This record gives sequence, structure tokens and C-alpha cells, in this order.
Amino acid sequence: MSGSLRSELSGVEVLGPVDPDATITATVVLRRRAELSVADLAAPLSPGDLAERFGAAPEELEQVRTVLTDAGLTVTEAHAGSRRVAVRGPARVMAAVFGTELNRVRGAGSAEFAARSGGLHVPAEIGDFVVAVLGLDERPQARAQFRVHTEAAGQGYRPDEVGSLYGFPAGTDGRGKTVAVIELGGGYRPQDLKNYFAELKIPEPKVTAAGVDGAHNAPAGDPNSADGEVALDIEVIGALAPGAAQIVYFAPNTDQGFLDAVSTAVHASPTPVAVSISWGQSEDQWTAQARTAMDQAFADAAALGVTVCTASGDNGSADGQKDGAQHVDFPASSPHALACGGTRLEGTPPATITAEKVWNTSGGGSTGGGVSDAFPVPDFQKTAGVPVRAGAGKPGRGVPDVAGDADPATGYRILVDGQHAVVGGTSAVAPLWAALLSRIAQHTGHGFGLVHNKLYAAAAAGKAQPGFRDITQGNNGAYSAAAGWDACTGLGAPDGAALQRILGGAKA
Repeated sequence: MSGSLRSELSGVEVLGPVDPDATITATVVLRRRAELSVADLAAPLSPGDLAERFGAAPEELEQVRTVLTDAGLTVTEAHAGSRRVAVRGPARVMAAVFGTELNRVRGAGSAEFAARSGGLHVPAEIGDFVVAVLGLDERPQARAQFRVHTEAAGQGYRPDEVGSLYGFPAGTDGRGKTVAVIELGGGYRPQDLKNYFAELKIPEPKVTAAGVDGAHNAPAGDPNSADGEVALDIEVIGALAPGAAQIVYFAPNTDQGFLDAVSTAVHASPTPVAVSISWGQSEDQWTAQARTAMDQAFADAAALGVTVCTASGDNGSADGQKDGAQHVDFPASSPHALACGGTRLEGTPPATITAEKVWNTSGGGSTGGGVSDAFPVPDFQKTAGVPVRAGAGKPGRGVPDVAGDADPATGYRILVDGQHAVVGGTSAVAPLWAALLSRIAQHTGHGFGLVHNKLYAAAAAGKAQPGFRDITQGNNGAYSAAAGWDACTGLGAPDGAALQRILGGAKA
């Protein structure tokens, strides 16, 4: 299978072959029945229309089901709209069907999981229309993009104060809208949410946990664990858009779990106005098939009127890689995702900003951003002045699109596992933008899908875009801020009221 190559894991202990009778799962992704160009759609599609026009062809879906069942696997779910077939079966059968070897390995922290290396194969009868097989390999796929401030917890801002500084539109709270939140670990305690919003004197939002692929809301009790990510996402959205319902999708931290969570959220009813994702990993740490499948899931989202907000990373222009090259984070680099970069915001609430520059703290992280090595320059960025990739001379999708406060030193006051903390990272910016879009959608009466087309309208190199506070100071390593779009803060930080005018004006 093209794009299925997995490298051998380094720094792990190979314990031996996976028990041949152990149950292994996989998600098989089929091709679309027709090419989807979100930009060509006159209006958002209903889930039924998306499935009928751009989902998996019924006969191909049935052929996959038949071939895999006949091979000894069990099909547990088939979804035409998201083109996914979920299968499970003994490791020996999975390995035979997909032409791979599965080993048990022990990684950091003594965690044990199944891993594979090399490429995959699929039965010839379905080879023409299967585009990805995710799963089998259980290595952790993504990292949470949050950072806890090490100083006294009395610093930082309440999330609603950040919204006030950014001029979030008055008279809105996201009421009637739903925001989906993707989590690949950790959990939240309902009592923490009750206490937190009571302290802020903000109505407690409706928050519902949903499990995907066997995962569930599972707080570890450690604020520095993924619990910190979960609390940050929920509390930022809840403080900025308390009227919006939140559905928090918990999934395993694998490429399969990540895709299944996104697809489940996007195709849910009611359709969310936004999806907030604060997890990611350097582009080169993904298989090509996984990147393609995820990007197509985001295209589905855009076609349904959903905007996917993703953190651009907390490790500067190299994205934490040690090869001396520059990298961007995925899924932020998907051209169908709204990539969210980070700033250092200084000001006095409710409305006085005294300074804002690129988030880059010596030894403490900095905003991700740069030029994709996997995706070409999308149409909406072609006039924005995206440079070639630093050190490589190759054009590509520019990251991020937008920005917001992310420096842990000017971060967000949250409550996690019963403890107050100040947390930053681009993890905070994705939910910030999801909340803003839910409030504007409440005003306009509709979501925005691929919102980039309006945000980048008439963009030109060196030209500040309306609706944004242009950030022109600072760098994230290889890239520096400048007038207009740049590879540190994108188009800039939001001017909420101006964005509301740009994205819809009067209520529909």
C-alpha cells in the first residue's frame, strides 16, 4: 500500500511477537466515490448528501466487508459517509491479511504496545479502493500541546479576560451551538468544572464525555498529565462560550484512534460548529496514508460546515525534531485545518493590550510554524506571501493561519485535578478560536467550514488582514514575524468584533 511504510521504533525494547491469538483492531479507509473540492461547494452539505455524493460507494463498502469477513476478521462498523470500516480479529489473521509482522515492544515509562515496521498489503480484490489501513501499530501518535507555567499560579489571565482583550463580540455566548473536543488521553472531574465556573461566576457549560475505540474519560489525578490538556480545552471553551454544548471525544493515542475520534465528531448529530484539537506531532512522524486520511476527514468537516481548529505546536520551527531541519506539526499542516499559533499577550483587562509578540520563551517552548513538506500551497494562501521552506527551498502549505495568547507566563488560569494552575501552549489557542467561531456562528446563524477563504480574502504579502491584530515582533527559530501573514503567528491574533462583521454581519 502506497504511504503505509512504518519505520522501526528507536529507543524501545522488542519483547517478541504479539500473541497470535491477541485481539487487534484496524480501521480501513476507502476512496471517495467522487472527488471533493470544498471550495467548489455552494453551501454546506448535510451528512446524508455528503455520504451520497462523496462517501464510499455501497458496492465497494460491501466488497471490503465480504473480503475481510471471509478472511477471518470481524467487521464491527461500516460508515459510508466517513468511508471507514472497523475490523478486529486475532493478531495472526490481521498480520496475514495485511502482510505485516506485529511485535510487542516496551517504550518509555515501561509502556508496552504492539508495533509494526515496513509497508502493508491488502487483498487484491479490494486493492483499488482501499486508501489507508490504520491501527495494528499502537505506538503513541501525538503529543498534547500544553505547557504548565512554573511560577506562582496567581499569574496569567482568566480565559474570559483573554476574550475581552481580543474583543470577542458582545451579546453572544455560543448558545445553540456544539463544539467537539478531541482528547487522546487523560480526563476531567465534573466537580472541578462545577467549582471552576462557580469561581469565575460563569454559567457551567454542558459537557458530555464520549468514548471512541474503547477509550473513556479517565483522569489520572496528575495536573501535569494529559488531565491538564483536557481541563485547559474544556475550561477555555466554557469560559469563552458558556452557552455552547461541548462533547469531549476520548480516543486511544494512535493514528487509528485519532482518525476515528475526528470522524465520529464530524459526522455526529447535531453537527458541531467547530472541532478543537490540541494534539499533534511533526509531519514526518506520520505515515503518508494517515496524513491523507486525516486531511480527508477535515475536508469532510469543511463540507459539512465545520471548522477544525488545531494547535500548531509548542516546539518552534523545528517542531522538536533533532535532524537540523525545519518541520511543521500535523494535523495543523492540513490545508483543511485552521492552524493556531501562539503569542505572548500583555495587557490589562478588559480592553487594554499593551504588547503582543511571538511566543518564544528561552528554554520554555515557542510557537510552531513554518512550511509544510507534505502539502502544497493551498489556493487561499497563494497571494499571502508564504515563503519556501527554510533550509530546503521548497514551497508548501504555510503554518499557522491564526494566533492567540499561548505563552505560559501570560497563560490561562485553570482548575485541574483540584489544583489551580496557569497553563499555556498552542493547546490553548485551538479552543480559543473554536469558542470564538461558536459565538460568531450564534450571531450569523450558521457555521463557517473552510473559514480560510474569508480570512485570507485579498491577502497579499506584507499586508495586514482586516479582522486581525497583526503581530510583527519576535521569531520561532527559523522564521520571524513580519507585516501580514508570517510563519509564526499567521494572519495574527483575533479582533473578535471585526471578525464577526467579516464572517457574516447580521444574523441570518
